Amino acid sequence: MPTGRRWWTDTAGGLPATYWYLWTGLLINRVGGFAVLFLSLYLSAQRGASPALAGLILGGYGVGGVGGTLLGGVLTDRWGRRSTLLAAHFATAVLLVALAVTTELRMVAGLALLLGVAQSMPGPAFVAAIIDVVPAERRSRAFNLQFWAFNLGMAGASLLAGLLAEWSYLGLFLIDAASTALTGVLIAWKVPETLPRRPATAGPATDGPATDGAPAARPATDRRAAAGSATRRGMPTVLADRIFLAFVGLTLLQALLYAQTSTIVPLAMRADGLTPSDYGLVTALGGTLIVLGQLFVPRLIDRHRKDRVLAVAVAVMALGFATLSLVDGLGGYLAAAAVWTVGSMLAAPPNAEINSELAPAGLRGRYQAVFFLTFPAAAFLAPALGGASLQAFGPVHWLIVAAVGIVAAVLHLAAGPSRERRVRGMRTAEYVGAGGGGRRPSP
Repeated sequence: MPTGRRWWTDTAGGLPATYWYLWTGLLINRVGGFAVLFLSLYLSAQRGASPALAGLILGGYGVGGVGGTLLGGVLTDRWGRRSTLLAAHFATAVLLVALAVTTELRMVAGLALLLGVAQSMPGPAFVAAIIDVVPAERRSRAFNLQFWAFNLGMAGASLLAGLLAEWSYLGLFLIDAASTALTGVLIAWKVPETLPRRPATAGPATDGPATDGAPAARPATDRRAAAGSATRRGMPTVLADRIFLAFVGLTLLQALLYAQTSTIVPLAMRADGLTPSDYGLVTALGGTLIVLGQLFVPRLIDRHRKDRVLAVAVAVMALGFATLSLVDGLGGYLAAAAVWTVGSMLAAPPNAEINSELAPAGLRGRYQAVFFLTFPAAAFLAPALGGASLQAFGPVHWLIVAAVGIVAAVLHLAAGPSRERRVRGMRTAEYVGAGGGGRRPSP
């Protein structure tokens, strides 16, 4: 097989059509998802909000995001993946249009809160649907491509947002609403319900056949049975899963490291006499590296244990942040950014894959919701703790950050064997419960 074709097969081969429709919807939504990037400027420039009031309204959006993540997880298991995605996308489109034409600041604040809810709901449903339709042995490449599309879309959104904001804030919101609605139409047209079917007899969830590798559309009775099973167990089951919560805790440590890039790094660069445009170059370098290099990651990591890949990835991130204790010029910051970006690129696929493996089929939405909460938590904790640390310790702050990363790397190695035993046990149980007639569990 030619090298180029082999690379393509290793990177994107063997993924079902339903996955690619989900992937396309995610990319469209990210490219068009620029209104929130300029929400603070919109509030001050167009609606006359003071900086304090604009910050309060943005805080409300963040609170809505936490609630929307949990709500999206519950609805993903109760309603189904497709229904949750459709409700969230069309509600978001309506809210964006309402925000564009509303002038009264109290109404704007309420709409921003609801927008935070609606825009956070699809996250658990997207990931749960990907887990449903992609075989376990191909999920690493699926999540790698998802991470790549997310960053490509964010890069496109950042470029478009500045141009549109100079043209018209109204147009900014309306085009965002249109791209969100377009994603909803694509899902309604091409994505079937993927919530695993649970037959009336005892046994684990099984998937019906489909021509593209995705589960067939579920009868309403089967979906209600699956939803009822998930409801009976619910969130307490997730919160009692110690192996999963240990993994979530380690992901939070990793997220705390990466959140430094958007919260504390710009403060450190300013203290070193660098300009906002210099910080823009550092940010752009990270996005460019991900867009250019992420597609080559699967071939690099697929033959290695996921806990070891994560340990190396977090250690590389720690090295990048440790470098900041020694530099004070733009070149040093760019070099450090290249290092921590490589670490985040290596970590993305195994992080998502482990998360998918630990979630029982009937509770995938709730497991994704709890996992996704690490990111708003890190967005709050990183500036709250990091700002005080940078003020108190100066450049030594970056050695503290690096130490957190090294601790996380060691803990990944310690927690890896128990995670692998859990995953093997779940796959064996599913195989035996299906009568041994399905595909044997992957090693």
